[in-house]
Amino acid sequence: MIKAIIFDVGGVLLRTEDHAYRRRWEEKLGLQPGEAEEIVFNSEIGQKAQRGEISDDALWAWVGERLELGPQFDSFKNDYWAGDVLDDELIAFIRTLKPTYQTAVISNATDRLRELLASLDIADAFDVIIGSAEERIMKPDAAIYRHALEALDRRAEEAVFIDDFQRNVDGARAIGMKAILYRPGLNIETELANLGVQAPGKKEKIS
Repeated sequence: MIKAIIFDVGGVLLRTEDHAYRRRWEEKLGLQPGEAEEIVFNSEIGQKAQRGEISDDALWAWVGERLELGPQFDSFKNDYWAGDVLDDELIAFIRTLKPTYQTAVISNATDRLRELLASLDIADAFDVIIGSAEERIMKPDAAIYRHALEALDRRAEEAVFIDDFQRNVDGARAIGMKAILYRPGLNIETELANLGVQAPGKKEKIS
């Protein structure tokens, strides 16, 4: 029986719906389409920030130097995030789950994850928040899923994980968790129902 539902943040709760801001900067800086994301997220320095080896501030200082942004740095950073949109409908659904199920986050993120969730006014929607920078482990390493399960005091078979990367879904399944691969337009409520997660108000609160 599912008793805990765990969500990724970037690409699930918070998605880049408008890439135009980043693409304009890429054109201006002579970068290939998508290269800005590669530099911030998938470069060696970006990965170090997500493993907690350097701070978010250090990552962005490096990005500024790498792209030679100079006085344009603040404009670039603000525009980089300008196309991101919080899925308010999904957050509202998660809040309806909380009286019956435990809810949590597992995110590959810098040391600003908790600050981000607080700024979006959604931190209280989750019983447990697991960030890779704090854990110093990134998905799909099995240890980060196990840390979440320990924090929730749940067995793997009692939890379902939702992520937009196949490798992270596979990592959760490898330790016995249920998992859902998220894609834009996916009806998460229906997918969870297929795994036995009942609609809010249909069952008593778990112990």
